[in-house]
Formats: sequence, C-alpha cells, structure tokens
Amino acid sequence: MNRDYLQEALATFNGSNWYGWKTHDDDGNKIPNEDRMQYKYIKIIKDGATMPTEAEVNAKIQELKDAVQAAIDKKASGKQKLKDLGLTDEEIQALIGV
Repeated sequence: MNRDYLQEALATFNGSNWYGWKTHDDDGNKIPNEDRMQYKYIKIIKDGATMPTEAEVNAKIQELKDAVQAAIDKKASGKQKLKDLGLTDEEIQALIGV
C-alpha cells in the first residue's frame, strides 16, 4: 500500500478537515481526478485555517518519511543484535513475527 504523505502532512496543519481539492484550475478547466491531489490545487474549506507554505508541507512530508525509515532501521538493528546473540532467523521470526 502506498502512503499518501501529502495528505498525512496536510492533516498536521490547522487541525482536521481544513482543506479540500480544487476541481477546476484558474482558467476554468476541469482538473482530472488523478491530477488534483497536488499542493497547487489545495483549497481552504475551514474558516480560520491558513495555508501552510509548500516548503512547510514538504518539510513535514520529509519528517514523516524519516520517521518511517527510522522505524525500519531500528527493526533491522534489533534483528541484527538478536543474530549477534546467536538466535537463528526462525527464532527471531518467532519472537517478533517478521
């Protein structure tokens, strides 16, 4: 499953349900659904919400990706430490399920 880091990042700003997606560009042309979920097509739908800058959104996306990678790295490190203690792959799998 692919994660939607853009929407995860947007959810961290202004509380929940503050944005939607434009259906038409500035010239009135319909934006195809598969192209709509981009920063440039965000619209504010909640009173009082402010638009984060694209740099802020990109920084949050990177923070989310870094957290995912850190979890992957910690799991790999833990598995290696168990191997270094003499456990077999089967024993490690039985302990942590992976």
